Parts: sequence; structure tokens; C-alpha cells
Amino acid sequence: MAKMKLSGHKSTLTRILDFIGVYKWLVVLSLGLAAVYVFASLYVPILTGNAVDLIIGPGDVDFDGIFGILKWIVIITLTGAAAQWLMNHINNLITYRVVRDIRTRAFDHLETLPLSYLDTHASGDVISRLIADVDQFSEGLLMGFTQLFTGVLTIVGTLCFMFYVNWGMAIVVVCVTPLSLLVASYIARKTYAMFQLQSQTRGELTSLVDEMVGNQKVVQAFGYQDEAQETFEEINGRLQKCSLNAIFFSSITNPATRFVNSIVYASVGIIGAFSAIRGVLTVGQLSTFLSYANQYTKPFNEISGVVTELQNALACAARVFELIDEPSFTPEDVDAVTLTDVSGKVDIQQVDFSYTPDVPLIENLNLKVQPGQRVALVGPTGCGKTTIINLLMRFYDVNKGKIAVDGTDIRHVTRRSLRTNYGMVLQETWLKSGTVRENIAYGKPDATETEIIQAAKAAHADSFIRRMPQGYDTVLTEDGGNLSQGQKQLLCIARVMLCLPPMLILDEATSSIDTRTEIRIQKAFTTMMEGRTSFIVAHRLSTIKEADVILVMKDGHIIEQGKHEELLELNGFYAQLYQSQFS
Repeated sequence: MAKMKLSGHKSTLTRILDFIGVYKWLVVLSLGLAAVYVFASLYVPILTGNAVDLIIGPGDVDFDGIFGILKWIVIITLTGAAAQWLMNHINNLITYRVVRDIRTRAFDHLETLPLSYLDTHASGDVISRLIADVDQFSEGLLMGFTQLFTGVLTIVGTLCFMFYVNWGMAIVVVCVTPLSLLVASYIARKTYAMFQLQSQTRGELTSLVDEMVGNQKVVQAFGYQDEAQETFEEINGRLQKCSLNAIFFSSITNPATRFVNSIVYASVGIIGAFSAIRGVLTVGQLSTFLSYANQYTKPFNEISGVVTELQNALACAARVFELIDEPSFTPEDVDAVTLTDVSGKVDIQQVDFSYTPDVPLIENLNLKVQPGQRVALVGPTGCGKTTIINLLMRFYDVNKGKIAVDGTDIRHVTRRSLRTNYGMVLQETWLKSGTVRENIAYGKPDATETEIIQAAKAAHADSFIRRMPQGYDTVLTEDGGNLSQGQKQLLCIARVMLCLPPMLILDEATSSIDTRTEIRIQKAFTTMMEGRTSFIVAHRLSTIKEADVILVMKDGHIIEQGKHEELLELNGFYAQLYQSQFS
């Protein structure tokens, strides 16, 4: 298990470096500026030591020499400050461009994920990966760039300068250094798993909040507030516990390394003092070494803090990469056909399908639909009506058999051309944040004002739209929250009325509309369906009397088929359903 975690850790780091590699010249420039900054900060102690040695005793001070050194100290300090400022600016550019690239890659991949992934994963957790985890990753990455580079260069540079001044004292410092490295690496290994658990629990909490906020009316209607609060407190308590554990262990790093660093400083001070007494070192050189002891040990504190943040960043990045690594939907054939001039002939041949292998749903389904036919699907809940819609639109691929449009297997057709030839109105409405006009023209952004208004009139939505504050320019909130359910459904119908593709799918399309409006909408649908192949899913059987063929489904099978009057004469399952609604 430990090897697997380590392997995953390295894989995540390698992928992050791949993203950073795109900006390698900025990284090189940042390293160059870091080198200038480190050189400037390390050369100043030597100048300071030289200045100290010019103070020989009372009345014996070389002021000209000291002022000359001070001039150089000012120049070098200003150069180092400018290099540090520019380096930080470049590091910000690298960090947020990398974060932008990763978030864009994740969102682009999200658009290609099969519906099965979105059906089986909480939307809040997906949102948490795209937003919170990427933000946490950016903080760790930025700290890594700003402190890790300069810290490592400072350590290397300090050692070089110390060996240059006095190799014996430098060896003393090097001998004590491994203690700090051992402490930091031990704590880093412990904190990675804790930060990973923290990230997962945060995603769980985000998922719950997203679910409760998005369905607040249902929560309040069923009095679920107390249970929701208890669930929230339980997850929040776990998040608090794992966050405290992660932060506690990570906070040990700094004081532990500071303790080791104090040992280094004390060793330099004691041994240096005796060396100065014996004349091996000058007082100025001892002053320089004490400065270096501080500068040498300080990066270990910073790097230990950076390592802790990087553990959090790596844990968050791993969750984002998990999303990116999820298999996309089945890729289209290289020579996939683009459907044009579709007549609307649909053949379903010996189709088997199930969402999970051990729970069969549709078995040996056969259906031939001629162009312009109106096909109604009826049956009890869970019999497979909506599943057929998912298969027709290729939201899911069949397990066996095939579905063909105009004689072409839809698995050999581009998804875009297939779906643009369907107009779809679902029972569940969806509207995006934007104006009424933008929502109606969602499938046809280049539609003219006249076309949009005509579509709204055909859907009987024009009258209520004109009563809104800004008419067609009225901005709708997320998912049309400032509209009634019926009004939202009318806008969704208008959206399809505008496109008028050769095939239609109406899945309980008038379920939220009052009876008078429904009668008018049905008339509009009748006009719209003329010459178009239409699949109608309905529970209210009165809405499908005029269908050319009614398919009665049960347990994934078509058990009856025919026109309304023919099925009533059979006095079978359809007749029972119809009579139960009108008895």
C-alpha cells in the first residue's frame, strides 16, 4: 500500500512538472533572478565582515574604507530587492497560468465524460475538485515557487561561501544539517495522507451543501432541516478533525527544524569564538559566519513549511487528475458520418442494455419507425421509456444490437450531428443564467429576433415574456429560479420550436403546464410534428391518442403495440392503464 501511495505521489508530481514545463523559459528566468537575489543576500555578510575588520580599535577606524563598503552594500541590496520583486512576479505568472491550464483541462474533460460518470458521482464533489482543490493546489504551488527555489539556492550558495571563508567551520555546519532534513521528511510523509483525507472530506461537505441549497424547497417541504443539519455537522466534524490533525502535524515541522537550526547556530558561535581566540578567524569572519549560520538554517524552516503546503497541493492535484483520468465517452470513429438531410427513419434491432451488468433492463428490443411517424412510449415507472430516449440520443451506448438512423448505425455517426437532428423537451427543465432571448436561442445562437418571437408565440410563452420587467431582455437567475415551473417548461418548448429538427423527443413535455395551456401546446405540437419523426413519453394517456403507434412497455420489453383504438380493443395492459386514469 505504501508503495502504491508513493507511486501515485510521484506520478502526480511528474504531471505537475509537465504542466510547468510549458513555461520552462519563465522558470529559467525565475531561477536566474533567484540566483541574483541569493548572491546579493549572501555577499552582503562578507562586506559586513570586511567592514567589521576595519574597526581595529578605539581611534583606529578606517572610515573611508567603511563608507566605500557601505556604498556597495546599498547597491547590492537594491539589486537583490529588484531581482526578488521581479522573481515573485514571474512566479505568480507561472503559478496561475499552470492553474488555469489544469482547470481548463479538467473542465474540457468534464464535457467529454459519459453520462454514466455524472449519474454516479455527486455534482458537489466534482465542483469541489474544479474549484476548491485547484485553489488549494495553486497556494501550495505559489509557495513552492517563491520559497523553494530561493531556499535551495540559499543553502547551496551559503555552503559555497562558508567553504570559501573557512572550510573547517563549514564542515561543522554540514554535519548537523541532516538532522533537519530527517525531521522535515518524516513529518512530510505523515502529512500527505492527512491532507488527502481533508481534501476528500471537503468534497463530501461541498456535495452536501450543493445538494441541500439546490433542493431547499423540497428540504423545507418535507421538514428535513434537522436531519440535514445533523448530516452537515457530522461531515463538518470529520472535516474539523482531519484538518486539525493535518495542521497539527504540519505545524510541528517549523519548531522542530528551528530547534535543529539553533543547534547549528550555537555550534558555529562556540567553535567560531574559540577559533577567533586562537587567531584562526578574524572577528569580521566570525561575524560573517554567524550571519551565514542564520541564512543557512532559515531556508530549512521555509522549505519545511513549503513541503507541508506541497503535500496539501499534491493531495488536491491528485483529486483533480483523478477527474481528468476518468475515461471519456467512446471516441468517435475516424471516418464517422455527419448526418445531413435526415428523413427520420429509425431502426432499433435486437437491442440489449442495462445500467449495471447484474441488473438487466432492456432485452431484445426491436422497433422500426418510419419517417414522420409519431411513436408514443407508455408504461409503468422504471420500464425503460427514458432509457430508450438515452439510447436514441446516444447518451449511453447499447450493450448489444444496434440503433440506426436513416440506415446508419448511430455508433458510426458524429454525436454532434446526431443530437442536432433531435429536438428534445424533458420533464426536467433547465435554463441557464442569462436573458430570456439567450435561453430560447440556446440551440440556435444566430436566430433573428423575429424567429425567437415566433417560436415563443408557438409555445404560448410570448404573452408572459412580454409581461416580464424587460421582456425578452429579462435576465433569468440560475435554472430560471424566478419563473414558475410551467413558465420554465414553456421556454424549453420554445427553444425546440425555434430549431425544428427532423426528429423530436417529448418526455412528459407538458407535465407542469395548466390544462388550458396544455391543449394549446398540444395543438402546437401537432403542427410541429407534421412530417417529423417524434418519440413521445407520456403518463397522461389522453395526450397520445393521435400517435401513429403506441408502444406499451413493461420490464424493458414492448408487450403491446398499435394505435390507441386497437390497444383498447385488445383489452390488455394498455387498456388497464387507460381505464385506471379515466374510470
